[in-house]
Amino acid sequence: MTAFAPTNKVSTPTLPEGWPIGSYDTYDEAQRAVDHLARKDFPVETLTIVGIDPMLVERVDGKLTWARVLGAGAASGAWLGLMVGLLLSLVTEGGALAPILIGLVTGLAFGMVSAALKYRPAKGKRDFVSHSQLVARRYDVLSLPKTAEQGRDILAQLALARPPRG
Repeated sequence: MTAFAPTNKVSTPTLPEGWPIGSYDTYDEAQRAVDHLARKDFPVETLTIVGIDPMLVERVDGKLTWARVLGAGAASGAWLGLMVGLLLSLVTEGGALAPILIGLVTGLAFGMVSAALKYRPAKGKRDFVSHSQLVARRYDVLSLPKTAEQGRDILAQLALARPPRG
């Protein structure tokens, strides 16, 4: 077993078990609480972090323009073409530069054409770039009943040691 191997193997989605021993505004705070419990030799395998009231948040990064579309297509195509060119240069007799340049230019062109063909039908329907995140309004740390009281006591000591926010 490795340090990062899961210990609670669940094959199908199930509701979490346990009693709440701490509630936090951010995932980082919940993670810090679990880290604190681990440092206090608490059996962390009895814990679960649960996001309450999940939301899908889409953050808009910017406007999508033809220049941005073609630039991204050129960049991804160039990388792919460069990789193919490098592989071809390994099996080509003579100069290795020609297959690399041909692969790079061909990949660049195909990347731009491919990006343009994908963007043109969608033009006007989604002219922005974004990324999505799954977040929760709060994060509860649950513990199995046999260790819940001990965990709650340790987290209470942690809360008393921290200065109040405000």
